[in-house]
Amino acid sequence: MSAPEKKRLAWALTGSGHYLRECLDIIQKLEDVDLFLSKAAAEILQQYGYTHNVGRVFHDKTASSVPVEFFYQGVYHTVVLAPTSSNTVAKMVCGISDNLVTNIFAQAGKCRIPTIVFACDTAPELESDAPRDHVVKVWPRRIDLENMEKLKSFEQTTVAADMQELEAAIKVRLACLPTSSS
Repeated sequence: MSAPEKKRLAWALTGSGHYLRECLDIIQKLEDVDLFLSKAAAEILQQYGYTHNVGRVFHDKTASSVPVEFFYQGVYHTVVLAPTSSNTVAKMVCGISDNLVTNIFAQAGKCRIPTIVFACDTAPELESDAPRDHVVKVWPRRIDLENMEKLKSFEQTTVAADMQELEAAIKVRLACLPTSSS
């Protein structure tokens, strides 16, 4: 009988550039990560000129989000959605799962897989990286801030308001995982 495959972390990127480089830096430090890219994430990675070095990458190319089957097979111990655009947060809060990333969030919830979300719109005023190496000031709308607050009430969901909280939540979650013994 073969040993079960080690569970992995699923990390989903959306179309947000807000702390995208920093999220990619975190991903590079982790082991056993699969990357899930929304259509907008694939575009924004190219637009910003960022790359990643992840072995398994799933793109939003199927109407039924075929890669979510892995959630029912017990492949993942944790889901991280970071950075998460206000559009994706709004869909998740309303229960809409019409693309790869929102489907991942829904299926993780249905499979009781802990999820960590770094929502981009977490404060009334923010500075965010924009393409072509410049920073812009943004003022999230009231609805964006309200949706982020609603997301905090979802089962098995941790919402990080900044990069320090994101890194801390990932560290706490990884510390909860069983270690493999020889």
